[in-house]
Amino acid sequence: MAKQDSHTDSQLKKIYELKNIAVVGMSTNKEKAGHFVPKYLIQQGFNVIPVNPTVSEVLGRRSYSTVSDIPDRVDVVDIFRKSEDVPPIVNDAINKKDQIKVIWMQEGIYNEEAERIGIENGLDVVFNRCMMAEHRRLF
Repeated sequence: MAKQDSHTDSQLKKIYELKNIAVVGMSTNKEKAGHFVPKYLIQQGFNVIPVNPTVSEVLGRRSYSTVSDIPDRVDVVDIFRKSEDVPPIVNDAINKKDQIKVIWMQEGIYNEEAERIGIENGLDVVFNRCMMAEHRRLF
């Protein structure tokens, strides 16, 4: 099992108070976690913003090529990409860091460099956890 961050349940609950979530690697494929997890978050009242350069929209929402392309407020960047692809995403997110508070790497995703970059730039970093599974468990 890959290592997991050390957040407590109360720390995780605070993250869910943030409502604007950019989902990097959001998918139009209903079978993929990158589709059904953000769909669940939308159903729970979160403002999900797709980030996927290969599609123009997902679940009726405009998709952006990168996090820094999003004109709206972003609180959390939820990442559905291979672990080795994460550092450039975090570097890009730092361009909006006056807003972004949390980098969340989904279950099975962890990149030590990305974690270090996030922490050095004052971001909260969650990794190897599923936003849907944790939400269901906590609420």
